[in-house]
Amino acid sequence: MGRDVPALVFTREDRRRYREKMHGCLDVLAQMLRESTFESERPRVGLEIELNLVDDAGRPAMRNTEVLQAIADPSWSSELGRFNLEINIPPRELTTGGPGAWEQAIRDALNHAEDRAAAVGAHLIMIGILPTLGEADVGERALSGDPRYQLLNEQIFAARGEDLRITVDGVERLATYADTITPEAACTSTQFHLQVAPKDFADYWNAAQAVAGVQIALAANSPFLFGKELWRETRIPLFEQATDTRPQEIKAQGVRPRVWFGERWITSVFDLFEENVRYFPALLPMCDDEDPQQALDEGGAPQLGELTLHNGTIYRWNRPIYAVTDSGPHLRIENRVLPAGPTVADIIANGAFYYGLTRALVDEDRPIWTRMSFSVAEENLHTAARDGIDARLYWPGMGEVPVPELVLRRLLPLAHRGLELAGLDAAWREPLLGIVEQRCLVARNGALWQAETVHQLEKAGVVDRGEALRRMTTTYMDYMHLNAAAHTWPVD
Repeated sequence: MGRDVPALVFTREDRRRYREKMHGCLDVLAQMLRESTFESERPRVGLEIELNLVDDAGRPAMRNTEVLQAIADPSWSSELGRFNLEINIPPRELTTGGPGAWEQAIRDALNHAEDRAAAVGAHLIMIGILPTLGEADVGERALSGDPRYQLLNEQIFAARGEDLRITVDGVERLATYADTITPEAACTSTQFHLQVAPKDFADYWNAAQAVAGVQIALAANSPFLFGKELWRETRIPLFEQATDTRPQEIKAQGVRPRVWFGERWITSVFDLFEENVRYFPALLPMCDDEDPQQALDEGGAPQLGELTLHNGTIYRWNRPIYAVTDSGPHLRIENRVLPAGPTVADIIANGAFYYGLTRALVDEDRPIWTRMSFSVAEENLHTAARDGIDARLYWPGMGEVPVPELVLRRLLPLAHRGLELAGLDAAWREPLLGIVEQRCLVARNGALWQAETVHQLEKAGVVDRGEALRRMTTTYMDYMHLNAAAHTWPVD
């Protein structure tokens, strides 16, 4: 939900009109999918990275307004918490530049922002959940100043009618309540975008769903929340609970959650937008002035504002995106499963693996989604989030298998093939997919390094968990700036 919204009180008439306009947008989208030309001849990729702000000691810094003013770059924006920022890396064709061009562009942008942030007493850290974040840091005062976040908070709690219950049973157990959605701000992610033609959208979305668990297992980077060691990718259960509009009684009735894996393989992008309208009431029923049918009839590309705003309040792990640029309308998949960090090198390697693997799976004669049940794909996601790179996941033809074995034997060759099909030669592929290969060979990633480092500090006599987490966080930042892939980081 990236657009600015004013502070509002919604009426019953607002909700009725918004529902009618969403149905009108759906009809126009269906017509466009039949008749219109979408930008897809030169498909592009994109990247968003959410980051945390910390002070010199590695503790949360509620300074995003000052930091954004210091950075003064429209690529940067606020996020839900005052200790969050997000950068939107300009989209590009996958084959643009040499092997390190995209990585260098990202590093340059982050280094520039770090220099500006440091000037106002803050630092940037790419990590799935900030380990030094405490429950006292995520109250209502931690909400960013933008009215859209306050409005979203109000609407979610109006729908729930009660406080949020957050429970995670992992290595340790967390059970707490929250009276705002600010715990969601603890979840900082890397979001890969992939532009696709309408006719190919369903295949790419299905492939992305099928590999989501593997992605998480390889890249887990969120083992701590509020001082507790929980899942290897605690972002997943936290995000699922922190924006849940359903009280217990509604859950028991089978109402779908707004953070949603989905419930079936699809045959068209239309399936996802239609599900959004059919299953989910509007949180922000604000209508645009545009008549989408009139805009289409006059030869334009309608914005479908109500449909896209509603889509932004439903948090699929692979979200469909409809957007209009100067080149016309396009569709893309926003892959949202991965945490931020640990390094730019890790992020680019994760992207190469995702883009290559999905391309290869789409190209197979017998697609993976015809050989794996949707429920198994969802189970893989949660198993991977709990166990990280030590997880055992199901894959057709292999059964339940350790993630490193699955990747090395089956999926990494497919990722190489997919990138080759996309026009990337071995000189581009090898350094990036080599990081994934080495990560599997040593069975190490960011989550494992965080946990082992904290355990080592505690064995060395740092008896206070908060202090161990703080020291680990500052060491993490040092290694992050070196940009050596996390599987190479030593445990001191």
